[in-house]
Amino acid sequence: MWVTEHSVETTAPPEAIWRQWSDVDRWHEWNGDIERIELDGPFAVGSRITMVPVGDEPVELRIAEAVEPELFVDEADLGEIVVRTIHRVEQIDEERTRVTYRMEITGPAADTVGPQVGPEISGDFPQVLAALVERAES
Repeated sequence: MWVTEHSVETTAPPEAIWRQWSDVDRWHEWNGDIERIELDGPFAVGSRITMVPVGDEPVELRIAEAVEPELFVDEADLGEIVVRTIHRVEQIDEERTRVTYRMEITGPAADTVGPQVGPEISGDFPQVLAALVERAES
């Protein structure tokens, strides 16, 4: 398994972060790597998200878990690997919230392919989280 994680703190409450996450059609406004995105169904377990990264092929994600306003998990089954991203928000105290993105790559090729594709996929986590919390704070 290949794993990486990045967290930021914000003054935005968990509900404000959840509003950004659940409004999939607007992800491109705070995630600059998205050229096009579409949610098929509600923002709930089992629904599919088709995401087209800038200059790349579409990626199909399945919402594997969704617990409002705490977390959602998306998975991309790429055959030899499964890329699972856990998006979690937790209230630290009355004024601070922590937002964490954790990526786990599993499957038969995880040990060889994970170190190659993992950093490519998760390399923008710091920028994406910064833009997400900036938007949620406003």
